[in-house]
Amino acid sequence: MRFSRNATGTLFVGGALSLTIVALAYPAMLGLDKVSTAQDRVIAQTQWGPLTEQDRDFVVKVRAAGLWEYPLGNVALQKGTTEEVKEAGRHLLDGHAALDAACRKIAPMLNITLPNVASPQQQQFVNQIQSSSGKQFDATFANILRTTHGSIFNTISKIRSTTKNSLVRSLADMANDTVLDHMTVMEKTGDVDFDQALFQQTTPPKLPQSDMTPPVPQPGEPMVVLSPPANPTSTPIAIPGESSSPSNG
Repeated sequence: MRFSRNATGTLFVGGALSLTIVALAYPAMLGLDKVSTAQDRVIAQTQWGPLTEQDRDFVVKVRAAGLWEYPLGNVALQKGTTEEVKEAGRHLLDGHAALDAACRKIAPMLNITLPNVASPQQQQFVNQIQSSSGKQFDATFANILRTTHGSIFNTISKIRSTTKNSLVRSLADMANDTVLDHMTVMEKTGDVDFDQALFQQTTPPKLPQSDMTPPVPQPGEPMVVLSPPANPTSTPIAIPGESSSPSNG
């Protein structure tokens, strides 16, 4: 999958959506660990099937991933020293803009509250990557993003195989393709230390819940929107019962 070199995208705030107190606020732990001890508990009955805690948490995780990985796509275009790293940045912009549009579309349908800011842990990833330069930037960028994508890749397969909610299944299908693509382009940089990535995936740090949780937005706070690049190639989410459209969210 190739992207135009000028497809840098932008991060802006749109003011159309407001959050209500009846929305389903996400629970206290996100990031790379489990989010609940009762993930199969049904929290809502919807026309698309029952919604469980793990379904809700998955939608929030996908949204939160884009809030820190999408900006790093632009950083990679500016600081990457190789075309492979810059290409990986373009994939982050394209893929997470499409996933963001999907999350913002289905969240109101399922009455799910979405974060507007990434978790403190995810912000630390951004700071660590941005503070590096040259070849160190390339390696830090590729290894952190390969590790985090590898972690959520396993989560996607569990959600896809267990959810009874058709909207969540559609998001899982889309996320599976996107995350696999992002893992692949990180590997193509030639900078991934696979031993390190596997160790970090299987031995995540023990962090307090507050570090792994995106803050809940204030009621009425404008929704942050990840805008698609000039020439998006990602396929919009397939909503069950909705006719397909060429528009990208």
